[in-house]
Amino acid sequence: MQTPLHPFTKRVSTTCKKEKCLEFIERRTYRKDIDGIRAIAVLAVIIFHFGHLPGGYLGVDIFFVISGYLITGIIYRQVAENQFSIKNFYLRRIKRIIPLVLFICLITLMLGIVLMLPNDLKSLAQEIIATNFFSNNILQILTAKNYWHVANEYKPLIHTWSLGIEEQYYILYPFIFLFFVQPSTNKKRTLLLILSSLTLISIGLLFYPFPDIHKFYLLPFRFFELSCGGIVAIMLNGKTIKHPFSIVFILALLLIVGFGSNFLSHNILLLLIALITCGILMTANEKSNLSRLILENKAVVFLGKISFSMYMWHQVLLAFGRYAFFEQISVEGYVLMLALTIVLSVFTYYIIEQPFRHKIETRTVMAILVSAFFIITGASIFIYLKAGVIRNIPELEISKHNTSKDIHAKYSDRIYTFDNDFKSSNKIKILTIGNSFARDWANVLLESKFSENIEISHVGAFARSYLPDRAKEADYIFVTGKEKENVVESGIDMSKVWRVGTKNFGYSMGIFYNYNGDDYCQQRTHVKTAILQKNNKLKNEWGDRYIDLTDLIIDQQKTVPVFTPNCEFISHDCHHFSKAGAKYFASLLENQLDFIFNEN
Repeated sequence: MQTPLHPFTKRVSTTCKKEKCLEFIERRTYRKDIDGIRAIAVLAVIIFHFGHLPGGYLGVDIFFVISGYLITGIIYRQVAENQFSIKNFYLRRIKRIIPLVLFICLITLMLGIVLMLPNDLKSLAQEIIATNFFSNNILQILTAKNYWHVANEYKPLIHTWSLGIEEQYYILYPFIFLFFVQPSTNKKRTLLLILSSLTLISIGLLFYPFPDIHKFYLLPFRFFELSCGGIVAIMLNGKTIKHPFSIVFILALLLIVGFGSNFLSHNILLLLIALITCGILMTANEKSNLSRLILENKAVVFLGKISFSMYMWHQVLLAFGRYAFFEQISVEGYVLMLALTIVLSVFTYYIIEQPFRHKIETRTVMAILVSAFFIITGASIFIYLKAGVIRNIPELEISKHNTSKDIHAKYSDRIYTFDNDFKSSNKIKILTIGNSFARDWANVLLESKFSENIEISHVGAFARSYLPDRAKEADYIFVTGKEKENVVESGIDMSKVWRVGTKNFGYSMGIFYNYNGDDYCQQRTHVKTAILQKNNKLKNEWGDRYIDLTDLIIDQQKTVPVFTPNCEFISHDCHHFSKAGAKYFASLLENQLDFIFNEN
């Protein structure tokens, strides 16, 4: 007895060899199981961003494979029937993607204006502009550098990097069919040859020692995932293979997404997840009730349908939640966040996605989208040019009437101009060596009562060839960012050296800024556990040559103040001093600096 077919399917052919048969099933329209895979992918990404599910980030790679499969299938069938129109293709992609993206960008910008501090709002405006121009993946290479950096958790639109890759793919991909497939050619063979060649090139690029940041964010290194799905679409041309082992692919996908893999390299894992997803797309589920239960139950299929909205909403909610409301999100908080994501996704699915795709006339859609694009992008450009300063922020000494781009970065970076040899003969010669914390320390010294009596020379790294000469000439040397053994190995006279301690002021300045209590200026925050551990390690390692910044302000509950006594932010980013913070610490360190400069 044959297994009942799914709706809208029919058996079309059976290929047999030596008593082993492959039965192909043609699916005329809608495949529930693909929405099921989408649901798994989006839930994996969301839970990963919640801080769980080690392999959840691979959900994005699953989406790439599905996109390649569906888009190639659509184009190939139209090309085979000589009905492909690149204009219509772009219009369908625009109607599918852009309405929701612009709506999310609008809501995000409005929330940012209300909740964000200037530097964060400026960065958000920059991301909105990049997202609207399909290039947030490129912006991340130029600015964020490392996707896994904790600071990215507070960026509401960091996740649109993947949308940038897909949109770039949509723009370029149709030309393969237009330029290389002629009416006289064998379309299937030609396309399979081209896509197979491009897939191998993409895999080769993935394994070549390019910077990891490029491999993560750029289309050429991700193309093999999209093209793998495309190859499956062309090979089967709307059919699937009836096979009892489809459940194996599904369980393998769930296993890898759920637990990741410590014994496989990242590149191998990407290849594996692409092949497994292709395996699911290729096989039918008629013989496996378990497969159908996992991928085709009503709840999972519905989540798959709203998966685009869920993907777009979840990071916006999560980032603003972390930025403005929750220093640490509880399990209950994550459940609430997921529920809110689903509710908002249902709303945008029925109010934004579906009407713009199927109900509103194309001309009207384009008019609305063009208007929205210029309004949202224009507002973002204005905010960016204003450095995010749209109101007075006395806590940061910022006025909307006197804006300066990157005011805090400039304050820190001015220390780069001190990378000079010593010149004065009658001043205390101070050499600062290290990262941005060393520049912070130089600012503290310049804000101290000793500023008129010292000459600072700054060196950004121990590898500088001129370091030994300056170190010999210096009276005092302050270092950051290096273990003691590394400083010793540099050959510097250790009797001159002091190690400047680390510091931390919580997780998000936005939480303090959005607090409405009467004790606003008395807010305190917990120092990150890792920072406290590092501070204790350095204190033990350096002994009385250690300048413990944290110990100056920490209480018995392991909390530190957020504001100076004048209600100004000590730090503008939880890690580095504002000008007010540098002045505040200069006053706290006055006696210790007296001791250091007078010990000889």
